[in-house]
Amino acid sequence: MNKQATEVFTAFLKKGKNRITPERFEVMEAAIEYNGHFGADDLYIAMKNKKAEVSRATVYNTVELLAQCDLISKRNFGDNLTRYESNFQKQNHDHLICIHCGRIVEFHNPKIKKIQQEICKELGFEEGSYSFNIFARCKDVKECEHYLNPNKK
Repeated sequence: MNKQATEVFTAFLKKGKNRITPERFEVMEAAIEYNGHFGADDLYIAMKNKKAEVSRATVYNTVELLAQCDLISKRNFGDNLTRYESNFQKQNHDHLICIHCGRIVEFHNPKIKKIQQEICKELGFEEGSYSFNIFARCKDVKECEHYLNPNKK
């Protein structure tokens, strides 16, 4: 288990007077190691496939706690689905989302970070985190799942 993440989560749980259980740390480990974006159900299924004995309710409640203590980020890409991604020891990045098929491409561009810094300075704010999403359409329609399956919403 990741010692640094465990310390952060333990301190957060104690501060909020939340119960400290092995199941919560099992969910934490699965969430910070998950590759890509996931919904709470995706995480629950992945854990069940690995024979974890954790309830769906515990997964849902724990991912919310993990988002509150910034070990994972809560994301909404315009499709009314809540997704999460690990923040733990990952480089800041942005998202390009196809409005037809929902494909998400992560990218990093230092110009965006610079714009954030300039805006904060100009408006008298101290930099924090940011989220930048570009909603577009897949250029190659053969690669776009929407065009392969027009009934998909």
